[in-house]
Amino acid sequence: MTNLIKQLENEQIAKLNKSIPEFKAGDTVKVMCKIIEDKGRERLQAYEGVCIARSNDGLNSTMTIRKISFGEGVERIFPIYSPNVASIEVVRRGKVRRSKLYYLRNLFGKAARITEDKE
Repeated sequence: MTNLIKQLENEQIAKLNKSIPEFKAGDTVKVMCKIIEDKGRERLQAYEGVCIARSNDGLNSTMTIRKISFGEGVERIFPIYSPNVASIEVVRRGKVRRSKLYYLRNLFGKAARITEDKE
């Protein structure tokens, strides 16, 4: 049963034809998301921040992106295969030793920096 569900999910992912780059928690990512304005107009808006968590669950995969906006921490959870996510671009790779970086919520300023992975 679960094998059939995974097979159907994989078919749907292949049908979406999205190019998702390899990224993990700690990487700085730029997500271009579609915003629907009044009168049905649609535009792309960039959301750039550090990926603090990533959940790989087939079609339900998500990523949590955190950025500092006007001195306030803002987090947003994006479904990776959502039609509202136009593209994902890795800006820089971070060197971290954990998969969930929730501890960044309590840090600010220079303490919240993540060292860049040079590889």
